[in-house]
Amino acid sequence: MPCTISRPAPKCIKMSLKTFHLVFVTLLTTLSFGFAAWAFLNEKVAFGAAGIVVGILVIVYGIYFLKKLKKIGYL
Repeated sequence: MPCTISRPAPKCIKMSLKTFHLVFVTLLTTLSFGFAAWAFLNEKVAFGAAGIVVGILVIVYGIYFLKKLKKIGYL
C-alpha cells in the first residue's frame, strides 16, 4: 500500500528537507564532476571548466545549507 497523507502506511518513511538536500547535493556534485571529466576527454575545455566550477559551487551551497540547518534532524 503506498504512503499517503490521508492513510499512512505503518512503515512509511518520510524524507526531511535536510536529507533531500544532502542527497540532491551529492547527486548534483557527482553529475557536475562527471560532466567535467566527459568534457575534458572530448577536448571541450570550456565545458569541463564550467563543470568543475558548478561542482565547487554546489559543494559550497551544501556546506552552507548544512550549517544553516545544523539543529534539525535528518529524518
